Amino acid sequence: MQELISEIKPYDPAITEEVIGLLKKLIETASFSKEEQGTALLLDDFLKRKKIRVNRMQNNIWVINKNFDPKLPAILLNSHHDTVKPNKGYTKDPLRAEVIDGKLYGLGSTDAGGALVSLLATFLHFYDADQMKYNLIFAATAEEEISGVNGIASIVDQLPKIDFALVGEPTEMHLAIAEKGLMVLDCISHGTGGHAARNEGENALYKALADIEWFKDYKFEKESEMLGPIKMNVTQIEAGTQHNVIPAQCKFTVDVRTTDVYSNREILALIKEHVNCEVNARSLRLQPSSISIMHPFVQAGIKLGRSTYGSPTLSDQALMPWPSVKIGPGNSARSHSADEFIYLEEIKEGIDLYIKMLNSIVL
Repeated sequence: MQELISEIKPYDPAITEEVIGLLKKLIETASFSKEEQGTALLLDDFLKRKKIRVNRMQNNIWVINKNFDPKLPAILLNSHHDTVKPNKGYTKDPLRAEVIDGKLYGLGSTDAGGALVSLLATFLHFYDADQMKYNLIFAATAEEEISGVNGIASIVDQLPKIDFALVGEPTEMHLAIAEKGLMVLDCISHGTGGHAARNEGENALYKALADIEWFKDYKFEKESEMLGPIKMNVTQIEAGTQHNVIPAQCKFTVDVRTTDVYSNREILALIKEHVNCEVNARSLRLQPSSISIMHPFVQAGIKLGRSTYGSPTLSDQALMPWPSVKIGPGNSARSHSADEFIYLEEIKEGIDLYIKMLNSIVL
């Protein structure tokens, strides 16, 4: 195996304590999507105190290793520092970092604070190493929870050329080597208005039902080996103005979870061939992604006992134009849940495994 650096230097456990301290501060600073100024400032200050030059665009922060060499391949270590708003089931203060029985409680602790600080610790470990085989870029980005335009997508052109990315999300440090994309469709069925008592007009709601039935039952010809079938669900419907008027228009919304065997544009074209309603995609930008199981980083993870799987949940991978793997400490089931927490041992394990995998790959 070729190492990331010519000599593997020992990891300083003080880094772990520092980043856990940072995570506690991040938890206690509100950072809802589009409102991440406070956590961006915390990250900026933390890195500057380490004498690291910080790049910032809006609420996105990124840094590069000290001995950056543009001739070398570059690996991006990325996670997000925005959170959803806490749900109503919380019994604890979501903006209070509290450690109980080895669990660090607080909003964003698992999604994705644990991964964020584990990747940061990994970056700090390698930051000033000589004779690096690759460059490392650490990016803490905004608006991931809403796939916002001012998140990772806004800095893609600002970063150095990236060859591969690690996307920090809670996966229990297993390797999500494929991820579903998303299309939201706004559909409109058109009819003709009329008086209900005289059965006049052409009922747009009835016309919509035929298309809704198609969305419920249709099976795409190709199925992803890692992600399974494409899933389509009608999630909203609106028709009619009053009880005695035949509706001339029926609007409904379809949530489409796309896979790596079709592009979003191809799926949209297939849908339009089969339905009679007007179909408009809100966006085609949230693409499915996948990476070969033979990729060196994936193989390094497998050799360390990590499993591979296809992820049904969306992340910033959908907005990345380069190969990526989603991997991080914590259990995804805790994301967005009441009394969210992460085990401190999960963070320590995450740092250890990130370093071991990065030390084992050859791009």
